[in-house]
Amino acid sequence: MNGESSERARLRHELRTPLNHIIGYGEMLLEDAEAASRRELVEPLRQMLEDARHLLARINEVLASSEVDAALPDLSAAHGALVPTLDRIVAGVKEMEGRAGGPDTDLSQDLRRIGTAAVGLRALLDDSAGPRQVAGEPVPAGGLRPADRGRILVVDDDEGNRDVLARRLSREGYAVTVAADGSAALASLASASADLVLLDVMMPGMDGYEVLTRLKAQPALRSIPVVMISALDEIASVARCIELGAEDYLAKPFDPVLLRARIGACLEKKRLHDQEATLRRELEEWNRTLEDRVKEQVGLVERLGRLKRFFSPQLAELIVAGGAEDPLKTHRREVTVVFLDLRGFTAFAESAEPEEVMGVLREYHHEMGRLIMEHEGTLERFTGDGMMIFFNDPVEVPNPAERALRMAVAMRDRVTGLAEGWRKRGWDLGLGVGIAQGYATIGAIGFEGRWDYGAIGTVTNLAARLCGEAKGGQILVSSRVATAVEKLIEAEEIGSIALKGLARPVPTWSVLGLSSASP
Repeated sequence: MNGESSERARLRHELRTPLNHIIGYGEMLLEDAEAASRRELVEPLRQMLEDARHLLARINEVLASSEVDAALPDLSAAHGALVPTLDRIVAGVKEMEGRAGGPDTDLSQDLRRIGTAAVGLRALLDDSAGPRQVAGEPVPAGGLRPADRGRILVVDDDEGNRDVLARRLSREGYAVTVAADGSAALASLASASADLVLLDVMMPGMDGYEVLTRLKAQPALRSIPVVMISALDEIASVARCIELGAEDYLAKPFDPVLLRARIGACLEKKRLHDQEATLRRELEEWNRTLEDRVKEQVGLVERLGRLKRFFSPQLAELIVAGGAEDPLKTHRREVTVVFLDLRGFTAFAESAEPEEVMGVLREYHHEMGRLIMEHEGTLERFTGDGMMIFFNDPVEVPNPAERALRMAVAMRDRVTGLAEGWRKRGWDLGLGVGIAQGYATIGAIGFEGRWDYGAIGTVTNLAARLCGEAKGGQILVSSRVATAVEKLIEAEEIGSIALKGLARPVPTWSVLGLSSASP
């Protein structure tokens, strides 16, 4: 590939790369915004992507039109059309950053990456539209067209030397800034860095040795390579410059081929140094991010473990993943509450050995726990043979009463099977269940180091009282529950029952089983 073709390929790469970043990050952010229903971001992101794709198409047109020529494409004609669109992207990114929810969010970080790419592209377009004049003395026009192969600062007190060197470097495609003395050179570097400094040794006032010493003393500038150029060719001068930190030394009059080779080597070294520094920063950031993510994951695992004490694994994982609000905060919600315990358990516990009681409880808890998880109920507590379960919290479901009834019937059937084995050992036990539906206040109850998840309200008292009235193998439900699942169950009306703690008798139904028409 010839020199012009290589330069054209390089320019094409440099122009397209930031647009690829803008479009790539923008498309991912748009997908996230649409998934999260963040309408305040969807339209601005769509507009930004439309602008970025328009810029890419326009730049492709300019690059294609230049391929018939040996010269690099002239972006100055398109500059006026491209820059307003690019400025609109930058402004849109700044506006979206204000809605991103803080500087440390993933959204803010991706928007900053887009903004950085847009600003870099703007700088490249500005460079390509005309000579770069960063600081110091202007470079004579003379047909110079610097491209960003590298940014070189030429420091020489002789105007003729500056002019010759600047013209030659500009023809090589470098962006050149000149300075007439050491003070101007340091001021230029303070306002805009360079990739390479060509520094004359013999200058009035602050000579090249002092400039080199000051430059290497500044952390922000010491990594810039410096090539000393001087009519002095004494070994002592060369050695002194190298000792002070210069990368190389060229004697005037310089050989153009040697100058080109030395500059190319220094810029490549600078590029590798910058790349290494960037990778080091990215690695440090990645390590910090990884450490934060590990801490976050450990916290999530610990939280998941705590939540699994109260909820089924599916619900606990949904809460941790953000699919439900923090249930441990006090809140009010309509729930279906199920109370159950074993009839005859007190007499059994008084007459049986403790090991036998524990064996029955383990068997009973295992089977009831499996059915609670299967129906995705929330276990509020269990005390001995008694359990309280509710539905519709922490995740709302469309059919809490149906879930509760199906679970209760399955529990009764399972305990019936267990009771056959218990009777063979002389233990007469049966399951009593009470179910009610209504509003309860729900949240964490306890103290630091020991928290339980509790539901408080009339609905819990009603379910508990119904359970207390239920005989072995009986499921008693309130009228509200019976109405909610009337097509699901076969039931008989018990009538109004006076329950302790409730002012009026409660209409009650006994569930015989699931309707034959129910799935």
